[in-house]
Amino acid sequence: MKHAAGVEGVPARALVFGEALVDVIDGASYPGGSPMNVAVGLSRLGVPTTLAARFGDDEHGTQIAEHLAASNVGFAPQVAGAETSRAEVTLDAAGQAQYRFVLDSALPETSLDGIELVHTGSLGAVLAPGSATVEAAFAAGGARLRSYDPNIRPDLMTDHDATIDRVERLAARSHIVKLSDEDAAWLYPGLAPEQVLGRLLDLGAALAVMTRGAAGCIARIGDGASDDVLAVPAQRVTVVDTVGAGDSFMAALLAAALDGPLAPALLAGAAPAPHDVEVALRFAAHAAGITSSRAGANPPWAHEVARADDARS
Repeated sequence: MKHAAGVEGVPARALVFGEALVDVIDGASYPGGSPMNVAVGLSRLGVPTTLAARFGDDEHGTQIAEHLAASNVGFAPQVAGAETSRAEVTLDAAGQAQYRFVLDSALPETSLDGIELVHTGSLGAVLAPGSATVEAAFAAGGARLRSYDPNIRPDLMTDHDATIDRVERLAARSHIVKLSDEDAAWLYPGLAPEQVLGRLLDLGAALAVMTRGAAGCIARIGDGASDDVLAVPAQRVTVVDTVGAGDSFMAALLAAALDGPLAPALLAGAAPAPHDVEVALRFAAHAAGITSSRAGANPPWAHEVARADDARS
């Protein structure tokens, strides 16, 4: 197994499994993929992170490698001769985006030694053969946080029942599950948001969070005694676009959990204090707001979050 090496000799604390790809729009390519965005977001917030993704030594793979290196994210070597995953985006006559995917769904096996957090999401979590690598990492247990963001892609998750099965198996092994209201509507049509969060807690998650765009986020804690729903508003910003905002939210939530009181509580099997959860959610909403205020999947660095805090105080 490869080690989850950090950058410049700094051991990785977080390991993210999942796809790294490029979006190709009008001939121009942009690094993307929800797991990669989360890895970049974690690293920029000061959490040494490795991304377990597979990509080639072609032009697109080199672009991804440079993108990760610029944010101090560790990654496995590029695979000689492999074709890097991509999403080719075209616009129809009505201006709606149409996607054609070229995917390599394999993932590198990576050592969990020294890792405090394992995260996965989106395509890499459910598409074979990489899904087996993810499931093995989540089944390994150990004193580390496990988190999951389904980040549903209906065009590629065409078997609803099979996807539900995979999603629920990962949720059952996760301390933290975050999903969007759109994910929830696809996974559990007809269920109210609070019921979806309750379903995730019943599966075994300790903290279930749902983002709702401009309506902010809600969360429930798996304490077995309370049906209370925590609600945190979205940051008020001038929105440029929302690309990557959910991934920035996820990364900031995990960074806050790792370096705050949530991790000890969750790892001990105790219900986290609602106040501690709310603090982490507000930090996550703050990071998502910064991302929404600028173009593309561009999560904030730690100094940007601190600067924005200073400006409001």
